[in-house]
Amino acid sequence: MGAQTVNTTLCYRFFMAQEWIVVFTAQGELEETQVRSFLAAHDIATSTRGEALRKTHGLTLNGLGEVEILVAPEDEEEARRLLAKAERGEFTLGDSFDS
Repeated sequence: MGAQTVNTTLCYRFFMAQEWIVVFTAQGELEETQVRSFLAAHDIATSTRGEALRKTHGLTLNGLGEVEILVAPEDEEEARRLLAKAERGEFTLGDSFDS
């Protein structure tokens, strides 16, 4: 195996060995992408677990298409804090943002 394959395999094994915690349940791929991007912008790695129909059929009806967003245990508190702040509308673009 090449170095890249070994690194990818080791990362995958490490990632899968941890017990990740659900911090958000998204309804569909759009919401999933938004939440994961938000957490990634704050240096929080995520994984997902959910209904495959959201990818194959784009369904988001009555729990179909539901996806859980998971974080490592050490990131749970910060992820929940950030998501709560976002829910309350406490994140805004600063005055220095160029439109």
